[in-house]
Amino acid sequence: MTTSPYGTQTAVRTAAVAARATDLTKVYGQGETQVVALDAVSVDFRQAEFTAIMGPSGSGKSTLMHCMAGLDSVSGGSARIGDTELTALNDKKLTQLRRDKIGFIFQAFNLLPTLNALENITLPMDIAGRKPDQKWLDMVVDTVGLSGRLKHRPNQLSGGQQQRVAVARALAGRPEIMFADEPTGNLDSRSGAEVLGFLRNSVRELGQTVVMVTHDPVAASYAGRVVFLADGRIVDEMYEPTADAVLDRMKAFDAKGRTS
Repeated sequence: MTTSPYGTQTAVRTAAVAARATDLTKVYGQGETQVVALDAVSVDFRQAEFTAIMGPSGSGKSTLMHCMAGLDSVSGGSARIGDTELTALNDKKLTQLRRDKIGFIFQAFNLLPTLNALENITLPMDIAGRKPDQKWLDMVVDTVGLSGRLKHRPNQLSGGQQQRVAVARALAGRPEIMFADEPTGNLDSRSGAEVLGFLRNSVRELGQTVVMVTHDPVAASYAGRVVFLADGRIVDEMYEPTADAVLDRMKAFDAKGRTS
């Protein structure tokens, strides 16, 4: 066990690393308008683990996810998916890596209205000219509870069901890691709980690796680990979080910010 600067006991984990940031820096603008969104961040995301990234607005949590997912360039340091260094890839190789090794779930469902649920799920593989692993696809569909809705188009599905389609789409290609950016932001509490439960099950039952950015302590409590950012730096982490414990930690950061 190790103790953080905020007094938190954190377990030392030794599972294989799915993604790693080392001294990762992201700077926007120049001169007086310069903003340091990430300030030499180093963090590991381990395989078959559900990690939530939290922090106040402007803390750098979404920037960290976008840089780790290859959606944004970095100003310095290293970002790796498995053994692949993202900063060494050209645009073509980066696009291929995102397609083959990374799954994405965003706050907007991004489903095509003319396609049914199954067609939306397999669309990325269809575009890449790859056939899905039928056994895996069936397992994913069953895990997210969509077996009876595959022929329905998005306008025939509830918000929670549409987001489950987006989750299944991200999982269907068997990515090495899945990134989720506020995946329940457009959902009511019941639908949000369903989607979070499915994300947790994908880790427990399918061995998936999930990294989720959220501002919601309840959503974070579904993860096995929470990483806290403030001012572009990692300031704490928590294992086996509860919503109350996460909320208390966020309040402590707010209080520290007001007194510093």
